[in-house]
Amino acid sequence: MPRSIWSGAISFGLVTVPIHVVGATEDHSIRFHRYHLADQGRIRTRKICELEDREVGSDEIGRGYELTRTQIVPVTDEDLRELPLPAAKAIEIVAFVPLASVDPIRIGDGYYLQPDGQVAAKPYKLLRQALARSSKVAVARYAWSGRERLGLLRVRDEAIVLHAMRWPDEIRDPSSLTPPEVEVSEEEIEGALALMDTMTRDDLGGEEFRDTYTDAVAELIEAKREHKEPPAAAEREEQPGQVLDLMAALRQSVSKAKESRGEDGHAEVHELPGPKEKAAAKKTPAKKTPAKKTAAKKATGARETTAPRETAAKRATAKKSPARKPPARKPRSA
Repeated sequence: MPRSIWSGAISFGLVTVPIHVVGATEDHSIRFHRYHLADQGRIRTRKICELEDREVGSDEIGRGYELTRTQIVPVTDEDLRELPLPAAKAIEIVAFVPLASVDPIRIGDGYYLQPDGQVAAKPYKLLRQALARSSKVAVARYAWSGRERLGLLRVRDEAIVLHAMRWPDEIRDPSSLTPPEVEVSEEEIEGALALMDTMTRDDLGGEEFRDTYTDAVAELIEAKREHKEPPAAAEREEQPGQVLDLMAALRQSVSKAKESRGEDGHAEVHELPGPKEKAAAKKTPAKKTPAKKTAAKKATGARETTAPRETAAKRATAKKSPARKPPARKPRSA
């Protein structure tokens, strides 16, 4: 179990829950050191006093606020510990809100809250079950290292998690970053929704969510240690610099997503017509193909060509054959 970062209590109305705060995440990144290329000696950062031009130790270093270039206001650790903060040793819950009402950009690192002993077990479990049943999160105030902070408490499995939160004035206004006004057709929206459907997952497990960069760096280090050639990089498919046909790009993306999941990539690529396209298809009458028109013209031309020949043959036959007399009528009997 990781070591305790902070000890205090959760204040929930008149209920107090003694807790320890421990890290909820781990960093598996590979760390590098700086070294001298000529002799591989370590390069270290030394703390030099700019007035005395000498290296100083940690016991000689303090903190302060710079009013001007020549005036410093010293602030000690004791000064910060004695600040009149009501939440100095407590995580004080001030409100319960739906999680959807909290902008994710305000949520920071997460920490597990561990109950401190048997006396904290029951109130800890009470708060955890109440949070789980209400489907809400708690917003709290607390102070670490002399600084008051805002936090969010939520349930994860059997534990309560504390997320550091940013204050409202710490979030920058994104209005200056919005793109210029453009028109997006209904067909393009339907295409984007179709792509989202093909990329929807039930969870975040699988090879797509593995840290391949750290694995590649580890393989590189191992290859260099054994004086071998580093693994060759996989060839990447070249992507166009800009999207010229948005609908074509969406359809191609849907096809590739289906193929990657073992489905027929061309099964639903063309099932993206919007309402405008459907209405146009209903109003537009069906046109005859050019092949039928050509055949009709040929047939008409053939009849026009053979008609004079048939008339001449009939005239020649009429001249040669004697005229037939009509049959005599029998007299009616009286």
